[in-house]
Parts: sequence; structure tokens; C-alpha cells
Amino acid sequence: MDAAQPLYNLAPVARMMLLGVVIALGPLAWVWLRNRHAPPAHRLRVLTLVTLFLTFDLVLFGAFTRLTDSGLGCPDWPGCYGSLSPVGAHASISAAQEAMPTGPVTFSKAWIEMIHRYLATAVGVLILVLAMVSWVERRRLAVSFVWPLVTLLWVCLQGAFGALTVTMKLFPAVVTLHLLGGMVLLALLRAQSVGYALAEPGHRGPVALPGRLRLALVLMTALLWLQIALGGWVSTNYAVLACGDFPTCQGSWWPTMDFRQGFTLWRELGQNRAGESIAFPALTAIHYTHRLVAYAVLAALTWLGWRLRRVDGLQSTARALLLLAAWQFASGLTNVVLDWPLLAAVAHTGGAAAMVVVLTGALTGTRRAPEADAPRAASSSSLHLSRPTP
Repeated sequence: MDAAQPLYNLAPVARMMLLGVVIALGPLAWVWLRNRHAPPAHRLRVLTLVTLFLTFDLVLFGAFTRLTDSGLGCPDWPGCYGSLSPVGAHASISAAQEAMPTGPVTFSKAWIEMIHRYLATAVGVLILVLAMVSWVERRRLAVSFVWPLVTLLWVCLQGAFGALTVTMKLFPAVVTLHLLGGMVLLALLRAQSVGYALAEPGHRGPVALPGRLRLALVLMTALLWLQIALGGWVSTNYAVLACGDFPTCQGSWWPTMDFRQGFTLWRELGQNRAGESIAFPALTAIHYTHRLVAYAVLAALTWLGWRLRRVDGLQSTARALLLLAAWQFASGLTNVVLDWPLLAAVAHTGGAAAMVVVLTGALTGTRRAPEADAPRAASSSSLHLSRPTP
């Protein structure tokens, strides 16, 4: 990297935003043409779901960017050596690649990093459009404008974390927060889509759940967020290969671990707080903690899926949770025993993102049933109805 190259180069910002608008025009045109005669709530719901789908893709591509070590493919922000694309940065990338052929800056890594930024910019434009349309239609819809506004503010914060990820040289705490921010964005968009579905004429409203089952759903969601944070910490510290066997780790049920060093949050990548190389027992502690919590998550998810399959309107949610539990176990195990293959690692991130979407949909699409209705809600599967969750 050229020593004179500034970390923040705002010259390409306008061009990057314009490119984001151009990319976003495709999904916007599709939604408008397919739903131009539909009620406003339905149009907003479809646009939100399209944005949710693209955000899901963005999270997966972000994992791909991280796992291919492409996070510093363009070491400045928001452009690439001050250019809109690696094409304009050809000379700088060539010089960096010649100096370090296997280093962080190569043409392939630069393109991966910039495609991630292009997609992120387009998602930001779509979220801005969602907020604007929601504001215009706020008087005709029985849906609060707070969700779109919070989502817009959050995507701006997420963009700031994306910039810090590059300029702080993949600082583990920042990269983990960036990953969590992407998951929060998925949850916000899913909550909006459910809200618009409930606002559509003729909808029967949220599914009633017994109090204890509703509480279990809340606790499962909180446990999932803890596990995603731990998984992000494993990934950003490259601790996946600290345990290469299963179900033991390094041939032991309780290997040598350094939890204090492993969970020191504010430190450089690969270093402890003193600036020395992080010890292997610290990486082991990071990996094994994630694995132990995974057992609890899989057990709780399986139990919750089994219980929800008996609730009218949540059968599809229950099947999705059971399927995702199996998916996460298989992809996580593959990461360990096959030395972290790229496809399995991306699939593992995708499974976690899908769980966020499914559980958020279940939370926002249900309500606690009154005590008198709780027994009926718990046994409503006997009615053999099939009203889907929004």
C-alpha cells in the first residue's frame, strides 16, 4: 500500500452513491411493475422482503469477503485507491501485488471487496426508499414509521463500521460488531415485513402463544444472539482450526485454554493487549466456548421447534427451525473436521442469518395469549388449519 494513500478518501462518495442508485433501480422497478395496483401496505411489504433478501445476500457475501481474506483488498474507503473500481486503481494494485503476491491486496481480493461495497450501497439506497415511502404513506397505514427510521439510521451506522473494518485493519472487535450489525439489519427488515403483512386487509392478526412458550421464544432468540456474537469472535480471530477434532478438542474434553486473553476484546488482530502474538490456548478458549454454547442452542432450538409444530399458524416456522438446527450442526461440524472449507463456512453464516430471520418473524408475528385462551392456543393443531406466519 502506498504510504501516502489516505485511509478515508471521500472523493468517490458521490460516484459510489450514484452507482448504488443504479443497482437499486432494478429491484425497485421490479417491485413497482409487479405490484403497482396493489395496496400500499402490500407494496411496502414486497419491497421490504426484496431488501431483506438482498441484505441476506450481503451478509453472505460479507462472510465470503472475510473468509477469503479480502477485507483489505482495497485498503482505503469508500473507493479503491481513490477510484470507483479496481480498474481505475490498476497501477496501485499491481504495485502492491508485486511487492506481496500473497498479501492482502490483489486484483481478485480488490474486486471481492468492492462488489461487497457496491451491494451494501444498493441496500442502503433501498432502505432509504423504504423510509421515504413509509413516511409518505404513514397516514394511510396502521404501521409506525419508527421501524423504517431506525433501520435507516442503523444502516448508516453499519456503513461506518464497514469503513472502520478497513481503516482499523480488521480489528476483531470492530469486525465482530460489523457482523452483528448485519444481523440486526436482517431482524429490523423482517420485523417491518411482518408489520406490513399484519396491516394488510383481511389478515387475522398475530398468532396467540401460551405465555411460557412465548417466553421460551424470547429466550431462544436471546441465546441465538449470544451464539452469533461468539461465532463472529471465532471467525474474526481465525480460531476455527484451534480444535480440529470432534466431539473432543485436541484429544481432550477440556483442553488447555486461556479465557482471559481469548476474550480480551480491545486488541489488534492476532495480538494480545501487550502487542505480543496471541497464545494458542486463547484461540482454543474462543473456539471451545462457541462449541459449548452451540450444544445449548441446538438443544433449545430442537425443543422449541418441536413445541411450535403443535401451534396453528406456526408449523412452517417449526419446520424451519428444526431444519436450520440440523443445517448448523452439519455445517459447523464440516468446518472443524474438513479444515474450514469455504463453502461450509459461508453456509454456517447463512444458517445463523436464516435463524435470525425466522425467529424475528416468529416474535413479531405472535402475541401472548390471554390466560383463558392459553390451553386452546397450545392445542390448536387439532384444528388442522394452516394459516402461515407473516
